[in-house]
Amino acid sequence: MLVDYSNADDAGVYRISEDLAAVLTVDFFTPIVDDPYMFGAIAAANSLSDVYAMGARPVVALNLAMFPTDPKLFPFWKQVMQGGIDKMSEAGVYIIGGHTVKDTEPKFGYAVMGTIHPEKILDNSRAAPGDVLMLTKPIGTGIVSTGIKSGLSSAGAEEEITRSMAALNRRASELMLEAGASTSTDVTGFGLLGHMHEVLAASRCRAVISAGSVPFFDEAVRLAGRNIAPGGTRANIKNYEPYVRWADGVTDVSKLLLNDTQTSGGLLIFIQPDRAEKLQEALRRDGIVAARIGEIFRADPAQPEIRIEK
Repeated sequence: MLVDYSNADDAGVYRISEDLAAVLTVDFFTPIVDDPYMFGAIAAANSLSDVYAMGARPVVALNLAMFPTDPKLFPFWKQVMQGGIDKMSEAGVYIIGGHTVKDTEPKFGYAVMGTIHPEKILDNSRAAPGDVLMLTKPIGTGIVSTGIKSGLSSAGAEEEITRSMAALNRRASELMLEAGASTSTDVTGFGLLGHMHEVLAASRCRAVISAGSVPFFDEAVRLAGRNIAPGGTRANIKNYEPYVRWADGVTDVSKLLLNDTQTSGGLLIFIQPDRAEKLQEALRRDGIVAARIGEIFRADPAQPEIRIEK
């Protein structure tokens, strides 16, 4: 076992031979959007993201499906699974089987296996002082999803976050490897600050973040201004508050957004400054607008693990 859950890494890693290791992860959830096809596509993109964050290449996947055994719903489940099939095909991943369970509330996702060289794993312990932080997708899918369920968001906002959640992190992962990133993590349920904390704790580092540099969905900012957020986002605020110090002037809206629970979010990349500009330009050429949001320093008992500047 090369990587287990000791440092809350995105996936486990098991050595097969001197030059080959298996990367293993699993994820599934209840419907995040109304469109069944896009629900399947998002579930696939989300499950693959952990493998990409480790710097690995996903190879095969297994379906995990839980749904009511009502024949009227079967056409919808066919669309869900087709969305997953198409997204896995886009990633070059084979679906080799799976398992279904009768359940009153639908759920869908995948167990995924990828491969990596044992000496090239981007685990949570590899962030280094001097790294800059780059984020490859905007934040706010949890808040916007809550607004959609409450009838407070437009169809345009739903389309925008659906497109973002269904986008693979494949190309961002490939480019960060080419640029020589120190490590990365994907931003999902624990929010930006929660997943950042996991890397900082494992790497014995601290971070200074500029709230104004973090990209947010416009609709998420609007809804957060009305104090609309899912329960998971509010739980993140409580759970990670001990690790964070907020500068004067950072708003409650920013606190909600920076803790917002994400589905299929972007990669949070840790990379040395002399390589960051090259990576940012390469991402831009591929249509990925990555934002530089902060900097990493050596841990200091007198300083908070994460400081948020205005």
